[in-house]
Amino acid sequence: MERGKFISFEGIEGVGKSTNIDVLVKCIEASGRQVLTTREPGGTPLAEEIRELLVGHGDEQMSEIAELLLVFAARSQHVNNVILPALEAGKWVVCDRFSDSSRAYQGGGRGIPMDTIDRLADWVHGDTWPDLTILLDAPVEVGMERANKRGAPDRFEREQHDFFERTRECYLQLANAEPGRFTVIDANRNLADVRADIVLLAEKLIASS
Repeated sequence: MERGKFISFEGIEGVGKSTNIDVLVKCIEASGRQVLTTREPGGTPLAEEIRELLVGHGDEQMSEIAELLLVFAARSQHVNNVILPALEAGKWVVCDRFSDSSRAYQGGGRGIPMDTIDRLADWVHGDTWPDLTILLDAPVEVGMERANKRGAPDRFEREQHDFFERTRECYLQLANAEPGRFTVIDANRNLADVRADIVLLAEKLIASS
């Protein structure tokens, strides 16, 4: 059986990942392909429990290394129990965040050395990287304004403006370093324009597979 495609969505808070994931998934499903939609951190019962630790507002301060290790613990469960079985069964997997989030948030945002993160990524999922990573990019102030309308902020959303500036810059650097995998879409536009770009991208993906 032909292996499925692995697609990830990335970006800072408030760039519209959930909405545009839905658009992409509907386009792929309309072509007759099976699609699994999932997210990180999370995607399995245990990984979802780890997610609650990561996004919650616990009384105890979480160290940067503890945060990174928890993210990759959840990712290990997710890759082995959900992502790889789906790909091997021929399904397309569309994931809200993957290891590029660790590079951007824990690397760019927190300042953890990138080689440390990449060693963990190699250990946890080896060469299982997305075939395509869609980076939805918008200025930090735009993303934060949108995110603040969603309700009470989680632990990450409560970070300062400078943290998200570093995170966004890291994302753009990653996209520049791997143009064959990343597609950057300007999310600082109205939803109809972003949706049109997603539809065009989906049509190209389907045509090339």
